[in-house]
Amino acid sequence: MTATLLRRTVAEFLGTGFLVAAVVGSGIMGERLAGGNTAIALLANTIATGAALVALILAFGSVSGAHFNPAVTLADAIEKGVSWTDAACYVVGQCFGAVLGAMTAHIMFQPPLVSVSHHARSGFAQVFSEFVATFGLLSVIWGCSRLRQSEMVPFAVGAYITAAYWFTSSTSFANPAVTIARSISDTFSGIRPADVPFFALAQLFGAFAATIFFRWLVPSLGSGAPKILLPEDRT
Repeated sequence: MTATLLRRTVAEFLGTGFLVAAVVGSGIMGERLAGGNTAIALLANTIATGAALVALILAFGSVSGAHFNPAVTLADAIEKGVSWTDAACYVVGQCFGAVLGAMTAHIMFQPPLVSVSHHARSGFAQVFSEFVATFGLLSVIWGCSRLRQSEMVPFAVGAYITAAYWFTSSTSFANPAVTIARSISDTFSGIRPADVPFFALAQLFGAFAATIFFRWLVPSLGSGAPKILLPEDRT
C-alpha cells in the first residue's frame, strides 16, 4: 500500500537531512584530521557522501522514492512520476531537512549552529560544472530506472557522486537543497550565499536537459516513470 503524502514527505525530510549531515560532518572531520592536506580532506568527504547516499536511498526508497534533491523531484514531476502537489511537498521537506542536517552536523562538531559561509565558489567553470554534474546524475538515474535496473540505482548514484566530486571543479553539489544548506556552514564544504542562485539554476537546467535528452535517447520507453529511484512498496 502506497505511503501517505505526509509519510513520503517526512522520508524526504529525514533522508535529505542525513545526507547533508554526512556531507557537512565528514567535511569538518576530514579537514580536522587531514593536517592541512586538502586532497585527503576531500577524499574523506567524498567517501562518506557516496556511502551515505547508497545507504539512504536503500533505507527510504521504498517509502518516497528517495529523491533527496529538488532537481530530481522536479524531473520526476515532469515525467509524471509524482504529481506537482507531491513534488511541492517533497521540495519543501528536502529544503528544511537539508538545513536541519547542516545544523545537526554543527551541533556534533561544535562550530556555530548557523555560520554564513565565506567559501567562494564562483565563475563560469564552477557553474558549468554544476550543470554537468546534475546532467550526469539524472542521466544515471534515468538510464538505470528506465532500463529496468532500478535495484542498481542506489549504487550507481553513490558511485557517480563519488566520482563527480573529483571530475568537476565545483565538487559536484548537484542538488539545490544541499546547496542552500551548505551556505549556512562556514566549513570545508560550504558555499557563499551569493553563489547559491547560480549553482541552483545550473543544477535545475542540467536536470531538465537530461530529462529531455532521455526522451529522445530511449524513445521506445514511456515518458512516465512510476518512481525515479526506487519503487514504492505497494504491497
